[in-house]
Amino acid sequence: MKLIVGLGNPGEKFINTRHNLGFMVVDEYVKKHLGPKIIWESSKDFKSEMLKLSNDLWLVKPQTFMNHSGVAVENICRYYKINPSDLIVIYDDLDLPLGKIKIRMGGSAAGHHGVESILERLGKDGFIRIRIGIGNLKSKMAEQKDHLFDANRFVVDDFDQSEKSKIRHAVKQSINALDVLIKDGLEKVQTQFN
Repeated sequence: MKLIVGLGNPGEKFINTRHNLGFMVVDEYVKKHLGPKIIWESSKDFKSEMLKLSNDLWLVKPQTFMNHSGVAVENICRYYKINPSDLIVIYDDLDLPLGKIKIRMGGSAAGHHGVESILERLGKDGFIRIRIGIGNLKSKMAEQKDHLFDANRFVVDDFDQSEKSKIRHAVKQSINALDVLIKDGLEKVQTQFN
C-alpha cells in the first residue's frame, strides 16, 4: 500500500497560502482521477482527511497543522504497516525557485517543519519527497540586502497574482510526476521531472 501525503494547514484562511501547496496537489490529483465532486473522509483517529484512490493507494491531508504533520503520518503508517519507502510526501520548498519541482528519496528536512515532524515521529527516513519551489525574487532580494525576511510569515501568505500561473503549472507537473512515480518508479520520474 502506498500513502501520498500532501502537507498544509487546515482551515479556510490557509487554503491559498504557499504552505498549502501539498494540499493543492492532492486535491487536484483527486479531481483528475475521481472527478470534482469527491468528498474527503474526515478521520479523527488519524487526525487527517483521507481518500482511498484504489486498494493500494491512499491520499492524506493531515489536519494537525504543518508543524505536527508527523503525528498524523505516524498514526496512519503504524496502523496500516506502511514502510517509509511506500510514503510520498508533497510540500512547498522555500529554497527552490518558484514553480520548480524536485523529487528525491530521503534527505534532510532543510528547515521544513512539516518534514521535520514526520522524520521525528517515524524515527527513520527513506520516504519520497516531491518538493515544489515557492522561493521568489522578493525573498532573495531581502536576503541579499540584509533585510529581515520573515519566512514563517511568507509561507502562510497567499500567492501573489504574479506567481499564480507558475504555481498552476507546478501543480499540474506534480500531478503528472505522481502518475509516473506510481506507474514507473522513482528513477523514471526523477529523469523526467528533476
